[in-house]
Amino acid sequence: MYGKDRIYKKVEIIGVSSKGIEAAIETAVTKARTSLDKLSWFEVKDIRGHIGDDGKIAEYQVLLKVAFQLKE
Repeated sequence: MYGKDRIYKKVEIIGVSSKGIEAAIETAVTKARTSLDKLSWFEVKDIRGHIGDDGKIAEYQVLLKVAFQLKE
């Protein structure tokens, strides 16, 4: 596979989880895998979250770019 010419496309997605940053990333990548073939890598572009009324972190939001290989 490596060494061959190939083309990728990147799209932005946002993963959200109350469990943490890694869980938000996993949620996003898992869902993207069901829609996109040949996922190859991801880049974390932004991390933010929501603070609840109790002053604690309610959820994490991670903006990702995921890349997938275009079909030949």
